[in-house]
Amino acid sequence: MFTLDHIAVAATNLQHGVDWVQSQLGVTLEPGGVHPRYGTHNMLLGLADGLYLEVIAKDPACVAEAGHSWFGLDQFDGAPRVANWICRADDLAAYKAISGPAQALQRGDLHWDITVPDDGGLPYGGAFPTLLRWAEGTVHPSSSLPQTGLKLVDLCISNPLAREIGCKVALDDPRIRFETGLVGFRATFEGPDGTKVLG
Repeated sequence: MFTLDHIAVAATNLQHGVDWVQSQLGVTLEPGGVHPRYGTHNMLLGLADGLYLEVIAKDPACVAEAGHSWFGLDQFDGAPRVANWICRADDLAAYKAISGPAQALQRGDLHWDITVPDDGGLPYGGAFPTLLRWAEGTVHPSSSLPQTGLKLVDLCISNPLAREIGCKVALDDPRIRFETGLVGFRATFEGPDGTKVLG
């Protein structure tokens, strides 16, 4: 079974992505780090229920060691938006044909294996989640992030093949919905200032 781990907002420029999220949610993001293998950097936001949100973009000061980026960022353009969701899974190899091979990564005290297609793209345009497995002893990022009072209540994943993809996702989470339509996401949060939505 999968367990929702976090949500990713993609941007062509990290600060633009951070500014957009902060303007929509009314909260401040925290520093993340860099991912030299894929030439990216991120900032993070703590959510309720052990979740977090990351804003990720290609780092202009970093050349990807892998020769390509990840999370579909080599093809990403336009305004910042929710572009990916990441789930924990025990058996990453079982989904290699869909989500790509697992790669071992490290950033500071964080150690994890994560699935990345060979071209760095996103399976089904992101509708099928990126899968990861935190290494034993690694403290989940959400535990060190300040709590914002924001709680994810709904993640709508839209795709022309929504029904087919939904059948492949081993997840029992009432917050996750698949909807037939154009490729996209809509994340709804509840917090001290009411309902907030990121598309």
